[in-house]
Amino acid sequence: MKGKKLLLTIGVLFIVAVFFGAFASNGTAADECESCHMGIIADGCTVIIVGKDASTDGSVMTTHTCDCGLCDWTWRRVPAADHAPGSKRKIYHIAQFETWPPSEGLKWEIYKKDFTGLEIPQVPHTYGYFNGSFGYMNDLQVAIGESTIGCHKKMENPTPAAKFDITMLTLIAMERAKTAREAIKIMGELGEKHGYGFTDTGEMLAVADPNEVWIFEILPVGPLWTPESGKPGALWCAQRVPDDHVSVCPNESRIGEIDLKNKDYFMASPNAISYAIEHGYYDRKSGKPFNWKKAYSPSEYSAASSNGSRARMWRFYDLVAPSKKFSPDTPNMEFPVTIKPEKKLSVYDVMTMLRDKYEGTKYYPARGLQGGPFSNPNHLPYGFKLDDKKYNTSRVTSVNRAEYTTVTQCRGWLPNPIGGLIWLAFGAQDTSCFMPFYVGITEIPKSFEIGDHWEFNKDSARWAFDYVDFHTQVLYSYAIEDVRNAQKKWEEQAVKRTPIVDKFAEDLYKKDPSQTLQFLTDYCINNANRVIDAWWELGNQLLVKYNHLWIYDTKTRKRIPLKYPEWWLRELVKYNQLEPQPEKEK
Repeated sequence: MKGKKLLLTIGVLFIVAVFFGAFASNGTAADECESCHMGIIADGCTVIIVGKDASTDGSVMTTHTCDCGLCDWTWRRVPAADHAPGSKRKIYHIAQFETWPPSEGLKWEIYKKDFTGLEIPQVPHTYGYFNGSFGYMNDLQVAIGESTIGCHKKMENPTPAAKFDITMLTLIAMERAKTAREAIKIMGELGEKHGYGFTDTGEMLAVADPNEVWIFEILPVGPLWTPESGKPGALWCAQRVPDDHVSVCPNESRIGEIDLKNKDYFMASPNAISYAIEHGYYDRKSGKPFNWKKAYSPSEYSAASSNGSRARMWRFYDLVAPSKKFSPDTPNMEFPVTIKPEKKLSVYDVMTMLRDKYEGTKYYPARGLQGGPFSNPNHLPYGFKLDDKKYNTSRVTSVNRAEYTTVTQCRGWLPNPIGGLIWLAFGAQDTSCFMPFYVGITEIPKSFEIGDHWEFNKDSARWAFDYVDFHTQVLYSYAIEDVRNAQKKWEEQAVKRTPIVDKFAEDLYKKDPSQTLQFLTDYCINNANRVIDAWWELGNQLLVKYNHLWIYDTKTRKRIPLKYPEWWLRELVKYNQLEPQPEKEK
């Protein structure tokens, strides 16, 4: 009998191990990946967080760079809804990286085929919201930005017992939460009760409302968890960002020492500390205070030790607090969770940071040979292997694999339909354009709802921006100036126009809320369509102007040769062993 039980136990563990391997994640902060030998998440996202007293206009801001390169990029606007008593809400598994051919249908319908078997009681009313890969903002200005942070491999739970992944949690939060705190509690409790993980490991969400913003981190609890265990199926902790502070999450756990007695600044699951003790991640006899990130998602790298592949943390703090002179040698886990910026940040400042490629530093990826003759910072976005040795390259904030980038603004001095604002830019940040969308609009451009990496489609908004990006890469140092001029024209005027639109909408809202929603919808869709048309035209202009690696001046109708940098010509002579032409005899 004991032998049978032993065999049964071994069999269960074997199945779990197989399952674990079959559903392995895309990498965690603690694990090595093929393309980045320091253990860096290859397709991670960057989140910037700005408290209301740290922004120039009093808005609470969060961001998300959806860095993937193969994910679904489509967006939708889900309307508010009322539900009959006794209704149920089906829970689905929604894999971040999974896509389907357009001929099979849109992701946001196909994912419903992956029903988890779980139905939870529906609430009487669900709020409307925007979502792409995650939920981003709902009707009450509850906003979210996401960044994968990873965890210990043994903590991952890729089994079907984990009913919730991070995407599903954000959608439920959008549907039900009135505030950031409420969103955190909803997601945390659902993860505890029904299990968190499946396709996801450790995740960080910046959760905001017009009054405050929190860093929320949630982790799975291992593949052996079941609801019948009576234990929480997730670990989570949340720390509030002070109103006059900013923060960043570059795919690394941010929460350090926690004080759960300070309920105004900390929240956590009941197992937040006990799980670490039980599994040997924290020794309470050590005399050291419990540190969340060091227990569950440790990483000792710095900008310097990783040769720039882990430089986003250092770069952000150096940009917002330059007088502190943070060293690139500072271990990332030793940076403060939040910091007061030396100057308040505008939404345009945040957009600029999201386009940062470490210009002016030794980690600038376009420096020297790597950037080529035309200083392209998008070469070698990942590390590489040569002669059985691995090399890291800089991982910048503005990578060339973003599906889209968001900046959310929660503005409490305006009615919710006007106060909530999402700035959305499709594709790579350096060649895209941020477009404003008020949360009160009733529809989005149809071109946002379609598109795929593997099929060119002029009806898809995203392809307009990829069209420009493609024509920028070949002669980057030349073409990027044309792109920046277009960005300045369309983004600056949109930012400057926002207070005017706000005022008109606010006055109209007092008289007729429904007319206000229609006005905002028309404004956002018209602006977006004009930007998309402008980007298609910009792509055409780049094709003509830099055709055949010449410069075609459309005004003078002359063709001008490119000027190659002297350093590159010298390297060419040296590498190709070129000989100079003999001088003619006089």
